[in-house]
Amino acid sequence: MNSTLKDFLESCHTLGILRLIVTSSAAVLEARGTVEKLFYAELPKGRYANMHTEGFEFHLNMDKITQVKFETGEAKRGNFTTYAIRFLDEKQEPALSLFLQWGKPGEYAPGQVEAWHQMREQYGEIWEPAPLEV
Repeated sequence: MNSTLKDFLESCHTLGILRLIVTSSAAVLEARGTVEKLFYAELPKGRYANMHTEGFEFHLNMDKITQVKFETGEAKRGNFTTYAIRFLDEKQEPALSLFLQWGKPGEYAPGQVEAWHQMREQYGEIWEPAPLEV
């Protein structure tokens, strides 16, 4: 697949409400929202995908993402499958994780899990974005 990370991010709106997670050595930040109305900026530090919502702002340095990985897991609380997309940096560590967000535990919105599976089928379980155009 010869798509860019920008193409991938644009298709994430099909996933519905997500839990966006960023983890550092000292903190975890989680926000709920949809990935939509993205805009882009080229800065000296890199090319950024940006999103502003009422509840949070999102800025992803796309130049730092080397792989995107689709993962399923078992919920920490409850007995149901979780669906994640991990954006990995050059150290193969998650820079950003997107989890499908459920209403009640294990109850995803209609079509949400199917959209995740469609994206995984389109991009593969592990995908390396094509270089961004300058």
